[in-house]
Amino acid sequence: MTITSDILRGHTDTIILKCLLDEDSYGYKINNFIKEKTNGLYELKEATLYSAFRRLEQQGYIKSYWGDENTGARRRYYKITLEGRLYYKKNVEEWEMAKSIIDTLIK
Repeated sequence: MTITSDILRGHTDTIILKCLLDEDSYGYKINNFIKEKTNGLYELKEATLYSAFRRLEQQGYIKSYWGDENTGARRRYYKITLEGRLYYKKNVEEWEMAKSIIDTLIK
């Protein structure tokens, strides 16, 4: 069974922020994490991922910086900000409430 991206589309920012909670990361690694975590059932399109990075950075939820090219290819890393952590927490709370309502209505 695969899931349509429409169901998850509104949660892209929250998913990305979750990936950045424990460590700074870069696009390819984040997308691989999402694929692995969902056993290949879901992955973000590259355009969606980088649009989300730009949006999150403009809103002050993440900051980007260039990594050290001595460890391989020069990558743009992303780091969650305090505002991003608060936004993530708020989104998770809203998701839990919405999930509860949907479960009540369709089960």
